[in-house]
Amino acid sequence: MAIPDTQIPVFVLTGFLGAGKTTLLNRLLEDPAYADTALVINEFGLVAVDHDLVRKGREARASVTTTGCICCTRGSDLRASLDELLVLRRNGTLPPFSRVIVETTGLADLAPIVNSLIPGGLAAVALADHAVARAFRLSGVITVVDVEGIGAVLEAHPESLRQIAFADHVVLSKTDLHPAGDLGEALRGLNPGVIVHDAAADGFSPASLIGAGSYSAFGKGEQVGKWLAAEAQQPPLTGGHFHDLNRHGGVQAVPLTSDTPVDETALRQFLTRLTATPSNGLLRIKGLMALRDDPSRPLVVHAVGHRLYPGLRLEGWPDGQAGNRLVIIGTALDEMSLRQQFDRLGGQPFADFPIVQGIR
Repeated sequence: MAIPDTQIPVFVLTGFLGAGKTTLLNRLLEDPAYADTALVINEFGLVAVDHDLVRKGREARASVTTTGCICCTRGSDLRASLDELLVLRRNGTLPPFSRVIVETTGLADLAPIVNSLIPGGLAAVALADHAVARAFRLSGVITVVDVEGIGAVLEAHPESLRQIAFADHVVLSKTDLHPAGDLGEALRGLNPGVIVHDAAADGFSPASLIGAGSYSAFGKGEQVGKWLAAEAQQPPLTGGHFHDLNRHGGVQAVPLTSDTPVDETALRQFLTRLTATPSNGLLRIKGLMALRDDPSRPLVVHAVGHRLYPGLRLEGWPDGQAGNRLVIIGTALDEMSLRQQFDRLGGQPFADFPIVQGIR
């Protein structure tokens, strides 16, 4: 079904923690043909990091960032974010856009997200919901799958199964490090209608994931329809609803921030101890850290599970916002100990480094 000219297509980009969503998104945004793409970046935890790692290009790009998991508020945050895009475009604050990509948290349950964007899904509870329904239409769901870790993830985290079951496209990541084998066939067993891509394959184009049309649960297996129906029958949330933005079920995010550049060796020791402790249930570490040797060039910190990847130095702080921000996600984290260890990394405050004075 073609999307009416009056509606803007929305594409949901999902995948479990560390699968490679932001990497894929950056590849797509490198294409000048998609310069008019708006972004909604949803992050787990109160401290946002992923939006700093999205390369939005030289031109102004419409984007909004939400913290907490958009699925936990049953679509209200996603609808609010889309309405914000509409309002900002209308008043001229944001440039025009012809499509929207929603990058979800790695823990997102797709049922409430999809239901908030399809006809007959979650009921509208505010005037903004009606405006969003008129202006936008869900066109596709893209799920990134880490071929190396997906087996353990599926066993421990049921939301990862739904991310695959709802997908129109699955993009296999890290196949350059671990062969996919018959994983594509196994994924089609979970979702008969899914199209499987290899991100490292010659000729793979992220543009192939962004096509016209409307999302349909048809052909994705009977469970998808049941999940959507069950979600639609849930009562609407009231204004008194409270959700801990640093928790999702049994998973906790510990946000760590400071204004003091750190010693690189001390930081590496801290991260090595953390990733070498199997009992902490570590799922993800991500962040930007200022090092004492050159605080103006932040280090990108990246770990998936208990694997710590080499750091990457950026040429400058995204949007000029200097300040350490690290998010640690796991199932059995000792928050007090983590905060104490992190605080001991600090040295001279940012104000003592002339190279970053006035950057805020």
